[in-house]
Amino acid sequence: MTLDYEIIGITVLWSFLYLYVIIASIDFGAGFFNFYSKLTGDDNIISPIISRYLNPVWETTNVFFVFFFVGIVGFYPDTAYYLGTTLLLPGSIALILLSIRGAYYAFNSYNTERKLTWDALYGITGLLIPASLSIALVISEGGYIKETAEGIDLMVDELLFSTYGWSVVFLAIISVLYISSGFLTFYAAKAEDKKATDLTRTWYLIWTLPTLVITQFVFLGLRDHNPVHFENAQNYWYLFGLSLLAMLIAVYLIYRRRNYGTAFVMIMLQYGFAFFGYGISKLPYIVYPYIDISTSIVNENMAFALTIVFALGLLLLIPSIVLLARLFLFDKDYVKGNKKY
Repeated sequence: MTLDYEIIGITVLWSFLYLYVIIASIDFGAGFFNFYSKLTGDDNIISPIISRYLNPVWETTNVFFVFFFVGIVGFYPDTAYYLGTTLLLPGSIALILLSIRGAYYAFNSYNTERKLTWDALYGITGLLIPASLSIALVISEGGYIKETAEGIDLMVDELLFSTYGWSVVFLAIISVLYISSGFLTFYAAKAEDKKATDLTRTWYLIWTLPTLVITQFVFLGLRDHNPVHFENAQNYWYLFGLSLLAMLIAVYLIYRRRNYGTAFVMIMLQYGFAFFGYGISKLPYIVYPYIDISTSIVNENMAFALTIVFALGLLLLIPSIVLLARLFLFDKDYVKGNKKY
């Protein structure tokens, strides 16, 4: 097996996961902010903006995650063995929460009466789903799986009392609110709705400091939990430095009320640099120390076929999302509420 298939394969899969993180965070955070605005009485300001965003795109949110999940098992079959059992509980919780969100869309589409209970379920699940899914990244750092003659056991006590684990969970939740508020600020400005823009801008600025603080806790937790990964991450300090720089630019632009579109691009770059910096520094392990990309990948013929299929899938999905955004999401009349689909 050549190194090219390994690197290309994991890069494509990591790209799918990164795109899912961005798109899902906008979706999950929008649902929570919709619920929060009803509690504070600001729903008449922001709910129309949120509804216009969610209507065209909610069906596409999980496509990237499905591609990643199928791809990771296809390229590295051992992940099904090591993570299949250990993620049974958090994975089941995530599926239940996703079902609740799907049910919300059905009730919301066919009922004119809006109930706070439905909005609460929709909003709260939007924070719990990324929290439950982030457990996979925690477990992949090693120290939580015990391999015995009977099979794989998850060391639940170690996981529940892990400082690193909880820091990643809170990072997932805070990131949802940070990314979503940044996008909603841009989207409200696009709609030329000053009240909504001011409200979402405030949300974004509020969640900026917690994002910065929890990121430091994650690095400190990683240093104590997996020193090898932490030391390797320091070799890619420039990626994390670029992430911080992109964040500072985004904060500056939104604080100064200018170039909201550029600001959101900076938010995407902020998470892109950090996400790929984390992924690169983690190599060659996917699940430490059991799954190594150079030894756990499938045979060469299958790897080649999967690489072609998933690369083409990525090249197809990205233009599709761009086309969806241009035709519906950012249509001049639709974004201002003058047109419905």
